[in-house]
Formats: sequence, C-alpha cells, structure tokens
Amino acid sequence: MKILSPAFEHSQPIPKVYTCDGQNISPPLMFVDVPKEAKSLALIMEDPDVPKNIRPDGLWVHWMVWDMPPDVAEIPEGAEAPGVIGQNTSGQASYEGPCPPDREHRYFFKLYALDQTMTSARIANRDDFLSAIEGHVIAEAELMGKYNRKT
Repeated sequence: MKILSPAFEHSQPIPKVYTCDGQNISPPLMFVDVPKEAKSLALIMEDPDVPKNIRPDGLWVHWMVWDMPPDVAEIPEGAEAPGVIGQNTSGQASYEGPCPPDREHRYFFKLYALDQTMTSARIANRDDFLSAIEGHVIAEAELMGKYNRKT
C-alpha cells in the first residue's frame, strides 16, 4: 500500500499553499494498493520535531481521520476527508497545516488499512487513535514532507 501526493514527493518540501503561511488547506492525497480485505482506512498527520519547550512530548498532531471507506482512492486538495475527523493538537476537528515555529520540520502522513471500522472506539487524542488501531492494521504506508517558514 502507498500514500502519495501529486503536490510533493516523499522527503521533499510541502508547498506553502498547504501551510499556515498559505491557504492552510489539505494537500491532495492518493491511496494506492489498499488491501482488498481492508474494512476501513485511518490517517494521521503529525510533526515529531516540535521544540520541547512548546510541547514536552515534541509531537504535534495536525490531522486525524478514521472510518474512511476502504475504496477511497484519494482525498482531493482542500476536501474534507470522508470519515470521522478527530481533534488535532489545537483542539480542532480539522486539518491544520504545517506551521513550524523555529526551523524545518518533518510532517508524516501515515495511512493505515484496518480489518475493522473504528465506529465504537472512543478517540479523543493520538494515544486513543493508536490504541484503537492496535492489532487491526493490515497494511500501512507513509508519506513525509518538510516545511520551513524561514526559507
């Protein structure tokens, strides 16, 4: 399984339009080779490069989506993801674009194909999300982009 974006390549810069310095809309994403036995898809976008004085765990969740139908092949640019949108670190149930306070940060888009839906799961944060998918991941894929407000 793969997660791709026509807007940027893996390990390359995320275009400004998808950040707090641009339109702060989600980039287009494509899901390829999702296993036929998948019952749902889940997606998380996170930044593990947050300064410890801002967040002691050094992590910022920008987007969480679960219970996406397994036949979803893409999320178009700026479109609402087809599923349940969880709260990001800012407390909003939406996409929040890259906005690093200090230097270049990495942003990981992680896609999970699951053997069940997460309809009954109580998910308030990243830890709940990871607990809910534990033991149910059939396949996973990752796309990483970078962004630096200083350049």
